Amino acid sequence: MCYGVYGRYGSINLSSRVVNEYTIPKDWIQKYLGGRGIGARILLEELPKEVDPLGEENTLIFGTGPFQGTGVAGASSISCYPRCE
Repeated sequence: MCYGVYGRYGSINLSSRVVNEYTIPKDWIQKYLGGRGIGARILLEELPKEVDPLGEENTLIFGTGPFQGTGVAGASSISCYPRCE
């Protein structure tokens, strides 16, 4: 896919050991830059505001930067988002 992203993300439920794959909406790719922006959007979309930070229903997101895998020296980055109150 273009825009420097693969256009999809995976979801792994560690309790039930279920793996799902989702397509990132094209408008998200254009509005939110890299893994940091898309990761924040996924948190807003998937989690209620009142989720327990240490509860099973919480999520942990790892997102790569827009230059990941391009071979540009020092350009790779990764963001990690736990939902904490």
